[in-house]
Amino acid sequence: MNHLSSETFRENARAALADKHLRGALKNATSLFGERRKAAASSLPNWEDLRSQARATKDEVLSHLDKYLEEFVRMAESRGAKIHWARDAAEANAIICGLAAECKARVIVKSKSMTTEETHLNTALEAAGMQVVETDLGEYIIQLADEPPSHIIAPAIHKTRGQVAELFTAELGIPPTDDIGQLTRTARATLRDRFAAADVGISGVNFAIAETGTIVIVENEGNIRLTTSLPRMHIAVMGIEKVIPRFADLDVFLKLLPRSGTGQRLTTYQSFITGTKRHAHDEGPEELHILLLDNGRSRMLAHPVTRQSLACIRCGACLNACPVYQQVGGHAYGSVYPGPIGAVITPQLMGIAKAAQLPYASSLCGACREVCPVKIDIPRLLLHLRGEISQRKGSPAERLAFKLWARVMMSPALYKMSAVAGRVLQRVVPISRAWTSGRDLRPVERRSFHELWSDE
Repeated sequence: MNHLSSETFRENARAALADKHLRGALKNATSLFGERRKAAASSLPNWEDLRSQARATKDEVLSHLDKYLEEFVRMAESRGAKIHWARDAAEANAIICGLAAECKARVIVKSKSMTTEETHLNTALEAAGMQVVETDLGEYIIQLADEPPSHIIAPAIHKTRGQVAELFTAELGIPPTDDIGQLTRTARATLRDRFAAADVGISGVNFAIAETGTIVIVENEGNIRLTTSLPRMHIAVMGIEKVIPRFADLDVFLKLLPRSGTGQRLTTYQSFITGTKRHAHDEGPEELHILLLDNGRSRMLAHPVTRQSLACIRCGACLNACPVYQQVGGHAYGSVYPGPIGAVITPQLMGIAKAAQLPYASSLCGACREVCPVKIDIPRLLLHLRGEISQRKGSPAERLAFKLWARVMMSPALYKMSAVAGRVLQRVVPISRAWTSGRDLRPVERRSFHELWSDE
């Protein structure tokens, strides 16, 4: 079991740094994803134009989110979907548990959904007496291991082949083997039985198209297609920021998402679901429920600086590029959303008090900003959150010191006087260890720059 807290990131990170197997697995996987992303992006001569176009589309949506959500709801309902609104995780889980109970569900299959990880839906369904089976191979592995995901698109990225083999032997009773083909065949055979027995299928949503009421889900394994079509009821869970205006906008996002995430030109499967099936022989569920989750997103939307973090399309590219994530992995963050984007989103969703260490889990190198397909300025957001944390946690003396510093820096005369005073005081006044334990504090030079310049 590995359920860590974001409040103990520093301790979590130290433990992760001591785990050689973890660091080896992370290095191999993130390096491979990074190389594939670079090659796939270079295959498009207009890559930067696509990034700018995607960001413009997201900015348009976030500026008029109420309008596009209303349009999406209207179109989805006109095609037979039932819409549910949830203000927070508890309300979302209650709605989904209620829907599952109404159809007397015993077995529920889920396809990968970070949003349901955010609400801890599996725990709520199991408490209601239902069996929940993750059908994405990575999610299935960590469900067997009783661990949370450690990556947005590769939840079992921290596991080596040998660790997965040992897990399958212990949990599924197969003979010891590290043959990848045998391991995947075992998972396939086990999951196929669950699909056939499932009463409800639950999925996430990559994009929701306001123009048509369509939800779009991309994948590589085919498990989402089975989850959304075999059970009688399909429940799709999406954050309210997932909506995009027009069907034509997908042309941009479906080029950016797979290239940024897995380095593919296109994922193996793209499911476009518009309402329920029309005829008995059609593919699809008899009931389609779409749950729109807020859970702090409206609060993020209201702030002009943090709003851009809602543009994230959950590709995971920033994790693969981040030197901090590459060393400590996702579990150290103690959050559903790890890495640079998690260090931005988690404090806003959970509250700064519970995730105050995460905005400091960055070197501010800017690699995350360079690879983000929608040009989110993550370093700027991290600095903004650090500023908020400092304002909340700083002592009265520290706040007063910064006010005095600001006043001095705005006045040339005061600045010159402070330099003279600093040369004297540094000899007799001790400097707080809070300032010097993690940085060098150089002494004030004997002569100022202006004095040196005048000698030239």
